[in-house]
Amino acid sequence: MAEKAGAIKKISLVCSKGSLDGIYPSLIMANGARMEGIEVSIFFTFFGMDAVTKKKMNKIKIATVGNPGMGMPTWLGAIPGMSAMATSMMMKTMDKLDIPPIPEFIEMIHDSGGKLYACKATVDMFGLTEDDFCPQVEKILTVGEFYDLSAGAEIIFT
Repeated sequence: MAEKAGAIKKISLVCSKGSLDGIYPSLIMANGARMEGIEVSIFFTFFGMDAVTKKKMNKIKIATVGNPGMGMPTWLGAIPGMSAMATSMMMKTMDKLDIPPIPEFIEMIHDSGGKLYACKATVDMFGLTEDDFCPQVEKILTVGEFYDLSAGAEIIFT
């Protein structure tokens, strides 16, 4: 099959948000790219690193306070239990659509050849070590190393 002129061959995603609606776009885009044969790396930084941190990756929630996409006043999102309720509703919908939970998605992307990296500055800032991450994280990189690794890639911030 002939390759299309100008086709994307490599992407590097930056995942910096630690809520369901902040993490899933990176995972969905990475998985879709791998399914198309596109080389993929994801650079997890700041709270996006929760997606690959063993203690947090199963506890990601939807941010209801200050989230304009929720379509409700901020004060309503601050009511105790609103984040848990919104998260539960979203997880049920994603389950119906056969969208895997974060740990399974991370494993799928890794197993399909996607590369996962943690941000060195954030690791240092949060006092983390390699042991804090799931085994699919390839390496802890500086921003400069990430840019070197991303040479020739489309860099996408989610």
